[in-house]
Amino acid sequence: MKTCALLVLDSVGIGQLPDADDYGDGGADTLGHLCELVQPRLPNLASLGLGWIRPLHCIEAPDTLAGSYGKMAEVSPGKDSTTGHWELAGLQLTEAFRTFPLGFPPELIRELEQRTGCATIGNKPASGTAIIKELGPEHEQTGSLIVYTSADPVLQIAAHEEILPLPRLYEICRIAFDLSVPLGISRVIARPFIGRYPDYVRTANRRDFTVPAPGPTILDILSAAGAPVTAIGKVGQIFSNRGISQSLSTHDNDEGLDILVRTLESRAGGLIFANLLDFDTLFGHRRDPEGYAKSLTSLDSRLPSVLQLLGDEDLLIITADHGNDPTFRGSDHTREFVPLLVSGPSLVKGRNLGTRESFADVAASVAEFFEVAWTGAGTSFLDLLR
Repeated sequence: MKTCALLVLDSVGIGQLPDADDYGDGGADTLGHLCELVQPRLPNLASLGLGWIRPLHCIEAPDTLAGSYGKMAEVSPGKDSTTGHWELAGLQLTEAFRTFPLGFPPELIRELEQRTGCATIGNKPASGTAIIKELGPEHEQTGSLIVYTSADPVLQIAAHEEILPLPRLYEICRIAFDLSVPLGISRVIARPFIGRYPDYVRTANRRDFTVPAPGPTILDILSAAGAPVTAIGKVGQIFSNRGISQSLSTHDNDEGLDILVRTLESRAGGLIFANLLDFDTLFGHRRDPEGYAKSLTSLDSRLPSVLQLLGDEDLLIITADHGNDPTFRGSDHTREFVPLLVSGPSLVKGRNLGTRESFADVAASVAEFFEVAWTGAGTSFLDLLR
């Protein structure tokens, strides 16, 4: 069976959307500002057409390309990972999830404490690394849960792994999920950490508890048709493992790419849906442009090992789920266009795919690629590449 590899570079936006001002994101430009400030060398992404999407300082626009290029706008309201991934899979939302810029309602916190038997501290929007440094000592002394949120519709619970064992943290997060979903939250995230103040370190034992998609996605359609769907990174958790044959967790981008390479080598076929999270969690939210650029450079250096494993009929799609400009104010996602880079040995190269009206064009294209019926949102771009 032929393979489609869908690689999501988490938060790698390419300039503000027309409605960015509505989200307080006017002027955000993740790739543009990175290229101006740090000037990463990304020759392999450039060879796929990154520099042809729009002028980007230090990104070449070669005459001969190994792929085709465009950019996509998000139709769904919001700028969170769940919304972005769902739209990539063909599900557009009409109402945004709810955010809590002043913290969660007191009645929710009281109920969480009552059901878990644990006190809580925090209950405010915060950077994950900042709040564990601020409240970690109190958590270690009292065992109180560190509860916080962000500009995204998430409830996060941080706890030291030596104070609260992982199974208990996950159990508490499931309780929080049941309590907070009716309020409009999309995810509850377990955020374990280790170490001693002030050198706390978040571990790779993060776990996301996500609201199931309210309608069918391309993952459901492919699974029903008998096509394997392999999720890499947090993709399985975002889709509550629905429509997924196997879900493979990762610790970082390098491990995600290692698994992607091994999965391509296995020639199992079907859809490989991978998310590379480090851009967002380690560098975007922490407003670290140098680290962000270095991580992009590392990805770029490994792209040839992915491209050389594509069979004659295979397809590679590289895109993102939202922006997270590391030079922007605050520490939250930014409402941006996302790049679209498409390559495959049998496809036309150097084609401008234009500005796509929805992330769901990816789902429609994947459906056409696997020749399955698709009645969801989006318009396939594959006809432009034959």
